[in-house]
Amino acid sequence: MINQYEVQTLSHLELLAKQVVEGFITGLHKSPFHGFSVEFAEHRLYNTGEPTRHIDWKLYGRTDKLFVKRYEEETNLRCQLVIDVSSSMYYPEPDSKNKNVLNKISFSLHSAAAIMYMLKLQRDAVGVTFFSDKIEEQMQARSNPAHIKLLYHKLETALDTKKSQNKTSAAEVLHDVAESVHKRSLIIIFSDMFETGNDAEDLLKHCSI
Repeated sequence: MINQYEVQTLSHLELLAKQVVEGFITGLHKSPFHGFSVEFAEHRLYNTGEPTRHIDWKLYGRTDKLFVKRYEEETNLRCQLVIDVSSSMYYPEPDSKNKNVLNKISFSLHSAAAIMYMLKLQRDAVGVTFFSDKIEEQMQARSNPAHIKLLYHKLETALDTKKSQNKTSAAEVLHDVAESVHKRSLIIIFSDMFETGNDAEDLLKHCSI
């Protein structure tokens, strides 16, 4: 439930993200897979009083000590949201017939906002990169509230920005992004990858590595 204070303090995009994420989490709690983690990271000693569901009982049988399985999402995550703002992302352009239809850039920005809100709940660090044929703007991953507010402001500004004439050069840009962020970062890309000729071949080459 969103209260009056939140309506006054949260941006429009952040309010929508909050509704989407909290609705998703509510549904997840009803799922038989609640608490499932996709990638095991390491063991750590069990602390008295914490939940027992992640205790490795097989390891206990071998060592007579209680160890808890620790998963990747429980570690400090750095996530870089990389958003294509080239001209092809503005399709379809709004008109009197489809003004309520999200184009590719709007869908990407709304999706990025929802992911950002989820990462904020987990106290993970998040950054944003806007690119076309080059990196237009990049904010490195941080987790403090002021930084998150700034990122929402940047997403709101991008949502209101008119179509540019810039083309996409994803292969070169993604290489630059990978070089500039922490080596253990999660990179989420929002792009139609609309490239032609050698650029497309370079992109496929990078993706196959």
